[in-house]
This record gives sequence, C-alpha cells and structure tokens, in this order.
Amino acid sequence: MQQFKSIGIIGAGAMGGGIAQVAASSGHKVWVYDTNKNALASCQQKLADILQKLATKGRIPDAKEILDRFSFVSDLADLSDCDLIIEAIIENLDIKKSVFSALEKIAKPNCVLASNTSSLSITSIASACEKPERVIGIHFFNPAPLMALVEIIPAIQTDQSLPGTIKNLMLQWKKAPVIAKDTPGFIVNRVARPFYGEALRIYEEGIADIPTIDWAMTEIGGFKMGPFTLMDYIGHDVNFVVTETVFQSFFYDPRYKPSFSQKRLLEAGWLGRKSGKGFYDYAENAISKPAEKNEALGKKIAERIVTMLINEAVDALYLKIASKEDIELAMTKGVNYPKGLLQWCDELGSDYVLANMDQLYNTYHEDRYRASVLLREMGSVNAEFSASVS
Repeated sequence: MQQFKSIGIIGAGAMGGGIAQVAASSGHKVWVYDTNKNALASCQQKLADILQKLATKGRIPDAKEILDRFSFVSDLADLSDCDLIIEAIIENLDIKKSVFSALEKIAKPNCVLASNTSSLSITSIASACEKPERVIGIHFFNPAPLMALVEIIPAIQTDQSLPGTIKNLMLQWKKAPVIAKDTPGFIVNRVARPFYGEALRIYEEGIADIPTIDWAMTEIGGFKMGPFTLMDYIGHDVNFVVTETVFQSFFYDPRYKPSFSQKRLLEAGWLGRKSGKGFYDYAENAISKPAEKNEALGKKIAERIVTMLINEAVDALYLKIASKEDIELAMTKGVNYPKGLLQWCDELGSDYVLANMDQLYNTYHEDRYRASVLLREMGSVNAEFSASVS
C-alpha cells in the first residue's frame, strides 16, 4: 500500500491551513505552498497560535513537535518530494487546471494530486495532466480540523485503487470519509441545495419572513441553524457561487435555480457575518425582528423544506452518486443534519413524502418539484429505505 510520509498543501488560506493542521497532527511532514508570502506568514502564525492553545488546554501534548513538521514555501519545486499534494485555492476551473499542469512537472511519478474543490469537475481538472489516473478529489469541510466529513471523488480517469487508498488515509487522520461520483456538488453541496433554495423560495413568495423560516427549521425541523442564519455564516460570496455553479453544471435544472434575493446581497457586498450585514444586520445596535411563532405555519415550512431535501437525497441514491450509508453519513457529519435524510423518509413514510412532493408539483407545475423515480417507486408501496435499498 502506498505510504504518505510527506504532504504538500497548495494555498495558505483558511482551508489550506486547516488541512495542513490535520495532516501535521497526524504525524506527517507538511509543506505549505503559496505565492503570497504574507499569506504564508499569516498561516504560520495562525497555526502556531491554534496549536499553542490546544496544548494549553491539554488537547495535544506538544505544540512545538507538530509545528516542527511544517515548512512554508513559495517555490513550487519545494513540493517535489511530496507523496500527496492537496490543492486548496480559489474555485476557478481554469486556475486549478493550470496549477495541476504545473504540479505534474515537479511532482514525483507516484505522487497523488488532489483537489479540495467543493463543486468543480475532478475529471476536468484531471484532464490537464498527462497522468490523470493519479488525480482525485479530497473535499474537506471548513473548518477542516473540526469537521469530520471528507468527500473522496474519483475522476473517470482515476486509478480504481486510489479511492480506497485515500479512504484509509482519511481514517488514519480520524476523519469520516465518503466516496462520491464526480457530479456537480458531489453529495453534500448537491443534496443540501433545497435547504437554502426552498427557504429562499418560501421567503420570496411571501409565505413567511426570514426570522420565521429560521425559527421553523430550528425549533420544528431540529436543525442547528436556520437556512438564512447559515447562509450569512457561510457568506454569500461562497454559498451563492456554489449554488450558481451547481445550477450551471446541471444544465440549468430548475431544482438548483439560484435566488435573486441572495444575488442582490452579493452585488451589494452584504456577504453576511463577515461584512456585518446579510439577511440579518449584525451591527451592535441592530434591532432583530421576532419570528412569527405560529406552529401550523412552522410545520408547513419545515415539512416543505425537509420534503425537498429527502427527494434530493433519494435521487442521489437513485443515480448512484454514493451508497445509502455514505449519503446518510455525509449529511449528518458534513452539515450536521439532525438525522439522515433516508432515515427521515422512513420515519415520515415514503408514501407521505411522495404525496408532499406531488402536492407541490400539482400546485406549481414546475419541474423543480418532480419526485425522484426512486421515491415514486418506494412511495407507491410505502417501502422503507432501511430495509429495501443497499
């Protein structure tokens, strides 16, 4: 089995630094590369501060031992002895392909080249390489040291043994790895789209305001954050762009259609918490509008969004994007949903979920609300995913 002694990280931003911390904490020598020397210095200082705090709290035995495993470099050639190089830079396909083409010129023959992209085609990135069989997606979630889930995405060119090898490595790093087909958004960013999109639709239709929708999803739906709070937390420069990318990549399937309400926030520079204003105002003296705590309305909102989420998860299973187990793990570990969506479907009854989808379709007559073929098959006989689908 391939040994990964030395790990290279392309990009000294928050994600690159987080992945570097995970790798170094797992005993690897880590090389962090960035063309911006200020970014490298900042990354080095942040890692030193974080590791010192962890040592002070007794969570790691020695900060210096881990810090000594890092090298911060601005010459790509310094990564030439790495066994695995993970790219964690801007979500731009052309830039990523350029980086991978350059990497191949300096990387040793058996070095694995990985992208941390959240939604771009691994197959397309791999096409920039003469040896695309060693290219794979390894998608961490932010913050990488705290989030357990890692999506592993083989390109169609990837060596068939590589996903299993990377899965074993991620298990050594104490992560929860899942394997996903190379389709837009992979598992999490595909299945989670209705959490944002349907909430925005409900708001734009005037069914409920933003605080009420957030209240319904946390208090009735059981989610840790409401969709608008979460979008503000992620940042609209990230969340909207992922939605737009998935929408375009799915040939403009209306299920993934972005919202003008969110686009306008992005255009205004109201990115959420990071800018002080988004769907909510985060100024000290801002007055928050209270939610309308109407149980009937709240149940209607939560049920509609959960129905759409379940349908998306069922469709991902139908299209063999991932196994049932990996879809459930991805949504509980990647975005902290209160339960797996297929389990949720079983609890509600697949016939009930199908009826909800059909009611939405009959109301709107939009392809956005089409039920998955598999949901229709299961719902027609009220079958359970726990018993019927592997």
